[in-house]
Amino acid sequence: MAKYNYLLGLFDDEEPLLAAVHKIRDAGLNIHDVLLPFPIHGLDDALNARETKLHNAGFLFGATGTAFALLMMSAISVFDWPNNFGGKPFFSMPSWIPITFELTVLFSAVGMTIVYYIRNGLSVFKDIEPLEPRTSSDRFAIVFDLDEYGEEADMDKISGLLTSLGALEVKTKGMSKRHPSHEEQSTRGFASGTN
Repeated sequence: MAKYNYLLGLFDDEEPLLAAVHKIRDAGLNIHDVLLPFPIHGLDDALNARETKLHNAGFLFGATGTAFALLMMSAISVFDWPNNFGGKPFFSMPSWIPITFELTVLFSAVGMTIVYYIRNGLSVFKDIEPLEPRTSSDRFAIVFDLDEYGEEADMDKISGLLTSLGALEVKTKGMSKRHPSHEEQSTRGFASGTN
């Protein structure tokens, strides 16, 4: 049984979608989310979306990887297994740069992936219920939360606007779990008062 209902306007190209987002925001309507098969330059500005804080987590994980690499190589080369390789000193920082770089990238990539999965409620052990499966291949969707626009007149107004802006299809979708808005997706866990 669907507890949450959404109105979706499906587009086949990014240019009409971006133009539609601008015109819908100018009309004063609240866009719940935009679903895309690939990133579109300028969409975040058009939605007035906040910048994600995921890069802060990436920096922290990268710094942890750098510290881990330097501490481990220092401990091994200086204290645990000091060998003289071609007259190099035991603490040979220039020769450690490649390993330090690789561990920095590894820690950052794996850490950011884990944080992304946790923040968005994703798991490799459970499937998600997509709003529109075609947005992962060839369709672009503008999503409206029908709890916000519950009256039939509002739905007709939004449907007519989407059709006039070039939407190929306008449909409603019921979901058993709430789909987070674009604002919640970028700030979850970092902003006060956000779910």
